[in-house]
Amino acid sequence: MATSTALRIDVLDRPVRSAQWLALGAVVGPVLFTLAWLLLGFVSTGYTLFDHRFTDYSPISQPISGLGMGATAPYMNTAFVVTGLILIAGLVGVFRTARAAERPTLRRTTFVLLACTGAGQVVCGVFNLEAVMPHMLGFVLALGTPIVSFLLAGLYFRRIPDWRRFGTLLLLGGPLTLVLLVAFFMTFQPTADGAEHGIAGLVQRAGILEVHAWFATMGWLAYRRRQ
Repeated sequence: MATSTALRIDVLDRPVRSAQWLALGAVVGPVLFTLAWLLLGFVSTGYTLFDHRFTDYSPISQPISGLGMGATAPYMNTAFVVTGLILIAGLVGVFRTARAAERPTLRRTTFVLLACTGAGQVVCGVFNLEAVMPHMLGFVLALGTPIVSFLLAGLYFRRIPDWRRFGTLLLLGGPLTLVLLVAFFMTFQPTADGAEHGIAGLVQRAGILEVHAWFATMGWLAYRRRQ
């Protein structure tokens, strides 16, 4: 009888364990993306955009998407797409692990909005800087939707006892993301000269690191969740 009960518990636990492992995608994706732009920023030899040649790549003044052009394009664009897909998979694991007993509509809406960040990264990888409108759409999905999605996610996670503290902190993520996004657009100049001077690249990286840090924390908490 004891053996039968143990086997039954093990079978029931397997989906939860699988979801916890899947949730690590929300950690792996941001780490992979950060390593990609860090390493490729060192080896980039510049790129051509709309007939203008950027002979040097500066992570301080130029956006990460600049690495999606020139010799580093295949690697950076692949990192965009792979990171986005892994991030979405990680969110599936997070929401299978962190289930609130009520408000299923809030749960679904929160998941979809959070997944927009991963979808936006995929779009940025498929359409480079020369495809201005699709690429900008991807950027807004990736860094704009967290302004709302983090607020909803904070409200959702606060309903789960083990996640209440994180949910409370995540409520700050929306306003912080908004501040960094506004700072980026204030420092970004859509001209060749603007891309070679200023600090827009640095501000963008701060925004991306902030957004990815919240996702990585979600994934880690889901993975470490007590049974």
